Amino acid sequence: MKKRVFLILSILIPFAAQAQSSVKAAKEFIALLDAPLREQACMRWEDAERFNWHFVPRERKGLPLRAMSKAQRAKAYELLKSCMSAEGYKKAAAIVEMELVLRVLEGRGDSDEYRNPGKYYFTIFGEPGTRNPWGWRMEGHHLSLNFSALDGTLVSGTPSFMGSNPAIVPDGPKKGTQILKEETELGFQLLNSLEEDQLKVALVAEKAPADIITGNKRTAWLLDPPGLAFTQLKPAQQQLLKKLLAVYIDRYTKLMADILLKEIEQAGWDNLHFAWAGSRAMGMGHYYRIQGPTFIVEYDNTQNGANHVHTTFRDLKNDFGEDVLKQHYDKAHVGK
Repeated sequence: MKKRVFLILSILIPFAAQAQSSVKAAKEFIALLDAPLREQACMRWEDAERFNWHFVPRERKGLPLRAMSKAQRAKAYELLKSCMSAEGYKKAAAIVEMELVLRVLEGRGDSDEYRNPGKYYFTIFGEPGTRNPWGWRMEGHHLSLNFSALDGTLVSGTPSFMGSNPAIVPDGPKKGTQILKEETELGFQLLNSLEEDQLKVALVAEKAPADIITGNKRTAWLLDPPGLAFTQLKPAQQQLLKKLLAVYIDRYTKLMADILLKEIEQAGWDNLHFAWAGSRAMGMGHYYRIQGPTFIVEYDNTQNGANHVHTTFRDLKNDFGEDVLKQHYDKAHVGK
């Protein structure tokens, strides 16, 4: 915990500036909403809904894109841009638009609501800009982005989920589109670089799990067997693993990615593990994960003929900002 606070304080000024950008975007978004829409979009920080996250097509609380005007949607996306890198934002926006592709592939009509790209919800928790905690969420099918802030500083961007169905668009105007291409290709590149003795350790199951294992649980955990240790990789393979991990971290702004990277470095690269399950070739179900003392990444491609990707990035102690916020509350009660 002390290390996390030090890391945040070490880049506090620029990170606070980023947080203020999010505060400004959130306030401008809220200001455009009338009372009924504001009631839909805004909840108390303490509301249990903050932890009710998922990545399947279901009804959600919050304000959906389809209920917003053009100006309101623009401000909602400005909030998203304030917390994501250009590449991360591009992927999130593409996941929303993939609903239109899926609607056609599934033979649904233009008026179909199940695959409506307007069913992505923005929710603000708490009051942006106060010294009290606040946060926000964007969520819908194959997308869940959760951010938490305290004292004008962003302290968490997890849990985070991105998925794509289809993983590679098979037909139509968007044929060949692959939103999570790097996540897939670098995973196979690392796998295919392994020698037989390394593969025996890295392959933890002959069959890939049907989905990411940690699911939408409030708290993630390390998984067994852990797979191949970083120390068992050759230098070039170690660089490949770092490059693959960076794809997930670099979805965020550089400042937030820097904090995550420094935490991983302080916990020790040697404590990382890479695990694979299922097929060693595209077209059949496969799965991998990267895990260390502070985080876990999962990638699963098993559904719809192994053309349906789920990915998640979890902070093992600080999802929803809980680790930093616990420290904040503990300090507040000292001496009382």
